[in-house]
Amino acid sequence: MKIFPWADYNKRKSALKLHVGLDHDGLIPDFSSLTGAKESEMKQVDLWMFPKGSVLVFDKGYNNFSWHQAQSSKGFIWVIRIRSNAKYRVIKELHTAKNLHIISEKFIEYTGKKSLKDNLPAIHLVTYYDPATQKDYKFITDQFKWSAQMIADIYKDRWQVELFFRWIKQNLKIKAFLGNSKNAVVTQIMAALCVYLIVAFIKFNQEQKKVFSRF
Repeated sequence: MKIFPWADYNKRKSALKLHVGLDHDGLIPDFSSLTGAKESEMKQVDLWMFPKGSVLVFDKGYNNFSWHQAQSSKGFIWVIRIRSNAKYRVIKELHTAKNLHIISEKFIEYTGKKSLKDNLPAIHLVTYYDPATQKDYKFITDQFKWSAQMIADIYKDRWQVELFFRWIKQNLKIKAFLGNSKNAVVTQIMAALCVYLIVAFIKFNQEQKKVFSRF
């Protein structure tokens, strides 16, 4: 807080929030924005211009049921983890075959007051056991034709966002900052993202198969 008083987060910590839309095709940042750490993701997400037909994968920070429906109406498919306190009823339970990792697959309807008022349609709920973390996860989507395993695999690939953040921290030197002003910090992070794009462009032009870090 003494070094970055303008980035007030709480009594002990200063922070900024980097919002990134990562294009799965090439893992290229398609959108980025820097805000105060207290600002909700939902204030930034509508600034993103998604290509028609996109499959949108978000973490639980984007868990706004009415907003999900708005994306469906625009022709997008979305996959997200459901909130633990979400209220819903099961309208159909599907057979899960012999898959050790798919615990259940259901079609559900929200029953919360706001959800009923907004007349939200049914959605697809998949409960998945991840052997790596030994935890159960619940994913929801507006796509009913995809298999439960495919839905789980799509959400699992959201981890590429975390790997992207780790990569730019480790390789583009943004663990420490060259200046303490807001302009200095923002400039350094945006410069790092520009370098990432330049490296990706050169890698693509040279048709390199090496992973990003080795290249």
